[in-house]
Amino acid sequence: MTLDVARTYAREHQPSVRAALARVAAAQEAAKVPRAQWLPQIGATAQIYVATANNTTAQYITTPDLDIPRIGGSTVVDASHAALQPYGSTLAAIGIGQEVFDFGRIAAQSAAADAQVEVARHGSDLAKLDVDFGVEEAFYAVLAAKGVLKASDEAYDRTREHRDLAKAGVASGLYSPIELTRAEADLARFDIGRIRARGGVTEAQATFAATVGVSDLMLDANGDFPSGTDAPTLRAALDQAAARDPRVAAAIARVRAQEATTRAIFAAMRPDLSATGTFSGRAGGGAPSGAGYAADYDGWLPSVPNWDVGLVLTWPIYDGTIVARGRASRAQEAAMRDDVDALKQLLTADVQRAYIAMTVARDALPGLERAATAAVANYAQADARFKAGLGTAVELADAEALRTDAEIELAIGKFDLAKARAQLSRVIAEGLAK
Repeated sequence: MTLDVARTYAREHQPSVRAALARVAAAQEAAKVPRAQWLPQIGATAQIYVATANNTTAQYITTPDLDIPRIGGSTVVDASHAALQPYGSTLAAIGIGQEVFDFGRIAAQSAAADAQVEVARHGSDLAKLDVDFGVEEAFYAVLAAKGVLKASDEAYDRTREHRDLAKAGVASGLYSPIELTRAEADLARFDIGRIRARGGVTEAQATFAATVGVSDLMLDANGDFPSGTDAPTLRAALDQAAARDPRVAAAIARVRAQEATTRAIFAAMRPDLSATGTFSGRAGGGAPSGAGYAADYDGWLPSVPNWDVGLVLTWPIYDGTIVARGRASRAQEAAMRDDVDALKQLLTADVQRAYIAMTVARDALPGLERAATAAVANYAQADARFKAGLGTAVELADAEALRTDAEIELAIGKFDLAKARAQLSRVIAEGLAK
């Protein structure tokens, strides 16, 4: 799989990205809740009671923890004339309520909910960048592991050829037995090296498969290392990071969301105008206090119709709890603004570290290439001397080890540059511009 295909596939299938997008969708649904207050509210009730009907002129208020039925229209009595005889009482009603004008309260709540959607979106951007970096690192790790394996396999093949040559030379008396034993020891060492290198390739391919999110146990990488010459300047990298970094953007969005929350809290003390309408049927079996008629069916059938239509204005002019919540929210805004400043400083440091690491890896790569070229030339000379009978197995083994190490270091150096470039891309959020 190529790097571009791997990035695209991972963004579509990685659980972390799907979870981040699901959080965005959840925030979008939550933002619809305040606006739902504009929808009409329709309700119905049917009630039946058996209770005494000793009316008094006592006053009371309702409480959320205690149900006190209203007793009205029945005869007012004192304690000495109170009766324990129960009477039936029934009610059936259906009503509708509709918000008419909210004085901006719902708009403030909606703005606070919309701000949370922006926070979730920046969180999903952060997840995408993390997945991109993980995919790139795993992709280049496969290429590096394959480079190490190539160097190890070639070293083993060359050492085996020299072992065979030394074996033939010892058999013919051209070389002393120590040349063969040294060649055998070197062959065993490079055989172990290539076995480990194969394991490294398998491990890198398994990590690449898991990072991309494919169902296969292993995934191979198809491509090459980047040159690092496409990197922006440090000044440009700092500017890009400041403009794109989702961590800072999310922190700023949280500040704006908290500001919107503060406005929504204080908006709860604004007036509210709503319309109401109800159609009901009711009856009570208690004896009326005046000359009215007793209810038919002793109050068991809600046969007395009523309807009403009205406008209701409510205004919580002052609520100390709301004011305290608003002040606490404003204090939270100040703390979040300080978090934004701290994140910006950390971002600058992260960009500088990533840029320096990439520059060091890029500057070291030509030296590694020269070292590999020189090691190959040194090996060719040692090989020619050994075949001509002028060199020893020790000299040849040292040249072989030098060449193999140089080629492995070159593969690792290319990986270091690719990883550092990917880290810089992650820090300056280049993936969000694609």
